Amino acid sequence: MHDDADGQGLWAETAPPAPETAPLSGSLTADVAIVGGGFTGLSVALHLAEAGAKVAVLEASEIGHGGSGRNVGLVNAGMWVMPDDLPSTLGDVYGQRLLALLGEAPRLVFDLIEKHAIACEPEWTGTLHCAAGEKGLRQIAERARQWQARGAPVRLLDAAETAAKTGTAAYAGALLDERAGTLQPLAYARGLAGAAIGAGAQIFTRSPAMAVERDGARWRVTTPSGSVTAEWVVAATNAYTGHLWPELRAELVRMPYFNFATEPLGEALRKRILPGRQGAWDTNKILTSFRMDRQGRLVCGSIGALRGTGRQVHAAWARRTLRRLFPALEDVSFSHAWYGMIGMTDDHLPKFHRLAPNIVGFSGYNGRGIAPGTVFGQVLAQHILGALPEADLPLPVTPPRPRPLRTLHEAGLEWGAQAFHLMRTIA
Repeated sequence: MHDDADGQGLWAETAPPAPETAPLSGSLTADVAIVGGGFTGLSVALHLAEAGAKVAVLEASEIGHGGSGRNVGLVNAGMWVMPDDLPSTLGDVYGQRLLALLGEAPRLVFDLIEKHAIACEPEWTGTLHCAAGEKGLRQIAERARQWQARGAPVRLLDAAETAAKTGTAAYAGALLDERAGTLQPLAYARGLAGAAIGAGAQIFTRSPAMAVERDGARWRVTTPSGSVTAEWVVAATNAYTGHLWPELRAELVRMPYFNFATEPLGEALRKRILPGRQGAWDTNKILTSFRMDRQGRLVCGSIGALRGTGRQVHAAWARRTLRRLFPALEDVSFSHAWYGMIGMTDDHLPKFHRLAPNIVGFSGYNGRGIAPGTVFGQVLAQHILGALPEADLPLPVTPPRPRPLRTLHEAGLEWGAQAFHLMRTIA
């Protein structure tokens, strides 16, 4: 097995090459400096550059290095929380705005893929939220009811339909969301970067932002070998936020999530397991996700980090889980393993922050980064360009709030996932 636990695993191997970039050297002036080269930062850059703004993206490592290049690749609509909970949490105005925006967010993703001819294995065939037992079935039935009341194209499948769609009889039913789909996430990030550069944006990799300071009426963002002076700064670092904005890091509980990819399956298995190429995950609190890539590799994931004892525990769990779900995979072997971090907020909803005058950003995607990151990037661009006033944003402006016992929460997630997977392996 190619154990790339600290990297991007399968995605780095199968994605087209990233556009050519280099570290920032010297000083330059831009309209907007964007810190972070993931989905949000690249979407902001693309939409601003297309409108004629001068944009500089500063990425500490490489394009899509963080969660954008390590996730499962599910392009989902909405958030983890139930649709009815958004208005009750955010108030009716913001709740309805966010529901409308995120409900249609996958469309923006697939439209951008088509517009810019991004080679990222897009599959716009829906996703399957699979019910683990009767409790899970009640949960997805209620989620279906709430989305259907809003006119969303979602459908509740019974156990037989679910088995036909997934290739396993393990689930009591599933929620098919036809707005959603899958893609190769690192390839998508690299494609966004290429489109942004083509529109006139400058992207600098291996250029960590070390400081953000006032420079007259503008901001100066300093890197090890240069600086960008700009009117606006976008904080697009999410779960990979470092020392630059400690208040953002303090608000997020970082949850590790791993993936294992099989060797390409034979044609007969590919016709039985996820024949419609929907991505899937279940209703368990320590969930299981699975999806197929274009080469027929089955990618299985869950909560946990592939480090220390977690490497062996999670690998053993993944093998046993795939054998349980798909008995024909008795001799399954994995070709790749990797993991990344998810930024979790206390209410499982993203946040919009104005960290200082003209320093703005969204964070806290709670495992839903592809579609929200893309559409929030578009929103930030519209806001910076003056086309979307603060009063019309999909989220209220809130100050970052430190998460009490954050370190304890993070340790509990990692060790709790290991304990759960160990018990499921030996049971």
